[in-house]
Amino acid sequence: MPPTPQIDHYRRFLHEQRGLVFDDYASLWGWSVTELDAFWRSIWDHFDLRSETPFDAALCEERMPGAVWFRGATLNIAAQALRHVDAAEAAGHPAIVHANEAMLARGEPGEMRWPELRRQVGAVAASMHDLGVRRGDRVAAYLPNVPATAVAFLAVASLGAVWSVCSPDMGPVAVLDRFRQIEPKLLIAADGVRYAGQDIDRMTMLGQLLDELPTVTDVVLLGNLDPQADPSRLARPAVTAGAAGSADARGAHRWDTLIANTRSHAPEAVPFDHPLWIVYSSGTTGLPKPIVHGHGGVLLEMLKGSIHNNVGATAETGDRFHWYSSTGWIMWNCQVGALMGGTTICLFDGSPAGPKDAPDWSTLWRFVALSGATFFGAGAAFYASCLKAGVEPLKHGDLSRLRAIGSTGSPLADESYDWIWANCPKPGGRPIWICIISGGTDFAGAFLTGLITEPLVRGQMQVRSLGAAVHAFSEVDAEGQGRVLIDEVGELVCTRPMPSMPLYFWGDRNHERYLSSYFDMYRGPNGEGIWRHGDWLRVTPSGGGIIYGRSDATINRHGIRMGTSELYRAVETHPEVLDSLVVDLEYLGRPSCLLLFVQLRDGMALDDTLQMRLKTSIKKALSARHVPDEIHQVEAIPRTLSGKKMELPIKKLLLGAAAEQVMKRDAMANAEAVAWYQRFARRRE
Repeated sequence: MPPTPQIDHYRRFLHEQRGLVFDDYASLWGWSVTELDAFWRSIWDHFDLRSETPFDAALCEERMPGAVWFRGATLNIAAQALRHVDAAEAAGHPAIVHANEAMLARGEPGEMRWPELRRQVGAVAASMHDLGVRRGDRVAAYLPNVPATAVAFLAVASLGAVWSVCSPDMGPVAVLDRFRQIEPKLLIAADGVRYAGQDIDRMTMLGQLLDELPTVTDVVLLGNLDPQADPSRLARPAVTAGAAGSADARGAHRWDTLIANTRSHAPEAVPFDHPLWIVYSSGTTGLPKPIVHGHGGVLLEMLKGSIHNNVGATAETGDRFHWYSSTGWIMWNCQVGALMGGTTICLFDGSPAGPKDAPDWSTLWRFVALSGATFFGAGAAFYASCLKAGVEPLKHGDLSRLRAIGSTGSPLADESYDWIWANCPKPGGRPIWICIISGGTDFAGAFLTGLITEPLVRGQMQVRSLGAAVHAFSEVDAEGQGRVLIDEVGELVCTRPMPSMPLYFWGDRNHERYLSSYFDMYRGPNGEGIWRHGDWLRVTPSGGGIIYGRSDATINRHGIRMGTSELYRAVETHPEVLDSLVVDLEYLGRPSCLLLFVQLRDGMALDDTLQMRLKTSIKKALSARHVPDEIHQVEAIPRTLSGKKMELPIKKLLLGAAAEQVMKRDAMANAEAVAWYQRFARRRE
């Protein structure tokens, strides 16, 4: 018998504790976005959250932005994670299972038990406190996806300090664009990483970062490549500054020293809306937006997400949650967030495609088998790559524990659904459940998501998330208002607040950037704010949702607007095509020009036959109006570090903007790809 779905546990709670019965998910969702106070208080009570001080209501003041939630409540997200130590240990569930490329090759995963997690978090928090870190101080991290990073985050949260992390695959410009804005007091960094079979030393770069971060008083070095890495190289002795005494000293410490501390600092209770972390927009153009989320809002969103992801920590399930991510993507935060429910998390540090000289798309499947993961998530592009590489996951280890596949980042192609169902385990003899989500860094959660008890249709996300008043809106009318659309494509909006929406942007005077980012288009009938997310959405009559791409990268052909995802589906079904990018160039006083760029498999060429097949597929899937004016073969498709296609920056580049004005190369996964487009743009001038 499969475990009882988490949504059924929640429904039972509502019936037994609230006397509420809902005939179907649509009615449950409707209640959750209508009775916001009752819904979010039910999430609090269902997960038995605890406040050290009394509070009266869940939603105290409703406005957007600026809603006030759980006024008077005090808690700490680290305390919520560590409260599971005794029960999880008694049930035999580890806190963290982990591997890097070398450990995976040996077939030897590492494991951290819950009591050890508690010990290390307390020791590191005490050590940071000794270094002068206090409530509200920013702690920056330049760390890979390893257990030490999760420990460091929980220790920072314990102190009420503010966490912010960048992945070591990010270059110095991208890191400084983020960390300079928040003026960190402490930097925790790794000496380097091993990725795709290569050691990447970061010690020289760390020196460059510290030269540009004068507020850092101490640096902690994690010997990720070399356990004996010398942190003294990063220290800076005090210099005499005349009568003013000494200045500019910076201490340097080993991570091992911090975790060896025999004293422990317990998590400090902080207000519900106390800043927890600062995360960033993609930063491909302009300075990244430093988005501040609070302890309470993130905690509620993460726990609610466990209902949709159907992961729990009971003895019945013993779930192990793995979502492949670097630390620079919000999915790292969401993965670590599973600890808040007592779920084991599985961390892999390395390339999903194996060594560069011998690509191996079975890598993550071998880790899933080795770690015993019950839920495995990745970006949609990963599954497409596995399909085209002919990977057969069941041949690469025991996947019998795997019960769910997650996908995000871009729409999952229909062919990927079929590949997953054909090549993954069939729990209980049925096709494995595929949980497709769409949300964002902006609110650390999902607007559209999955639910294991609902029907699954290829190409659709099953449901709108509980507590998320998500709709597709028409264009604004004369009063600046939109109308709700059903089974039509419109702007994705959220009409009522959620606890995990940003508290503010760091350093944003008068909330100008915050307001312009989400509230510049729509207003409610009484002038209230309405969140516009920037995606094209169609809400189906059954309540599911389909994302059609970013609304700022729309194809507008002869008055017909369309998102880009449908075109990608038509193009990327062809086995020759590894990746693709489409831009609609709208020249002043000239007809628009629709350009399609395709990255083909090694040894393939874009000949007349393939061009005709691509055009025929697009014509059939969309319309004759959406057949590209030109198709070009490229070396690579530019993507952000989180895997998103860079449609708008490439469009601006081809319309005449300088590359340095429209994209941050250090925030890209493959900055070398831009050179081809620059040459292409010059040829078209």
